[in-house]
Amino acid sequence: MSVTAKEIQDGAAVPAPHSDNDSSLGLRGSPDELGHRQARTPWSVRRGRPRLYTNYGREQGLWNTPAKAWWTFGAVLLAVAAPFFLTTDLTMLLALAAVYAIGGIGLNLLTGYAGQISLGHAFFVGAGAYTAAVFGGESTSRVWGLGWDMALWLPLSAIIPGLLGLLFAPLASRVRGLYLATLTLGLLMLGEHVYREWHSVTGGGGVGRAPASLTLFGADLSLTYRIGPLLLTRQVTLYLICLVLLIVLALAARNIARSKVGRSFAAVRDRDIAAEIMGVPLQRTKTLAFALSSAYAGVCGALLSVVIGRISPERWNLLLSIDFLAIVLIGGMATISGSLIGAAFVVLLPRLIEDTAHFLPFITGQGVSGAGLTVDEFKTIVFGLLIVLFVVLEPRGLFGLWTRMRNYFRGWPFSY
Repeated sequence: MSVTAKEIQDGAAVPAPHSDNDSSLGLRGSPDELGHRQARTPWSVRRGRPRLYTNYGREQGLWNTPAKAWWTFGAVLLAVAAPFFLTTDLTMLLALAAVYAIGGIGLNLLTGYAGQISLGHAFFVGAGAYTAAVFGGESTSRVWGLGWDMALWLPLSAIIPGLLGLLFAPLASRVRGLYLATLTLGLLMLGEHVYREWHSVTGGGGVGRAPASLTLFGADLSLTYRIGPLLLTRQVTLYLICLVLLIVLALAARNIARSKVGRSFAAVRDRDIAAEIMGVPLQRTKTLAFALSSAYAGVCGALLSVVIGRISPERWNLLLSIDFLAIVLIGGMATISGSLIGAAFVVLLPRLIEDTAHFLPFITGQGVSGAGLTVDEFKTIVFGLLIVLFVVLEPRGLFGLWTRMRNYFRGWPFSY
């Protein structure tokens, strides 16, 4: 069948040669027709072929596949139901993992997405903890406290550390690499000194202070409530609050990562000079990354102070920064899901070591002066080894391993 130039110019459809492969693959037609053909194609036929990228907007969606939507729904449902079937200590352990995940997401925005190395994350976590304690805690003869509601001190715990990050960003944006890591380490050391000496805010070294009160819109969440067959203890309520905040902040970070701001972060991370030549505002992008990361760290610190109870200046040290760095590197850099996986790994690993310590003869609990290792010492060794292995072999961490396995089974039995 011949088609004239006039018909092509007028928009007449050009018939394609009939092919069974074209019909089964569904590569021709409008997007609606493609979806209809794919729905009619048997699953056994679609199973072995790779998923084709035909729509950029659809691929950038939060749940761009039905499987991802169902997995997310199932994971959230399981997380909500978990505290009603677990013991109190495991519930608090999961709450701690959710809090660490929030801090890990904040550091991932700065280090993973924007490429700015930071060893001072614990300083901003501590700033959030003491902001919450001052505005939400009770005043005593030693420390300040305003006793405000959680609806007030929680946003302030993000705003004030975010402003501190905003003030620190102009200095940090002038350097990069090892010099940036050294600069943030200096900030952390300065913060440790301030936290030890500012007794009216922190309570002083070796003493500490009580965290913010758990009161939301006048309701005392430290009490036990019953809703039908469900018993909401303080631990369950605190876990659910941490879980809700984690979901909200994770979705916000995911939207930031796939927005214009996130693309600017990636451009600065990969080639900062080239990004500036192409029109990306280098100073403003780095400043925004530090401010966002500090705000996330502040929320993490506020919740962490409530979860662990009494807070002391000695907690906000380099080891805490290394814990968050381990979350990013082990879970996966530049991935929000990696921060969730890394936080669960970092928080649950010490408990796993404790439960299996009787199978490990070199863990005696006597520490450096004794013949064996403590749980914390062994945990530090494991974290160090895993960081080295993932940096060398799999920079995207546990999430990268999961992606490899998923892509392998998605294309199985074919190699593409």
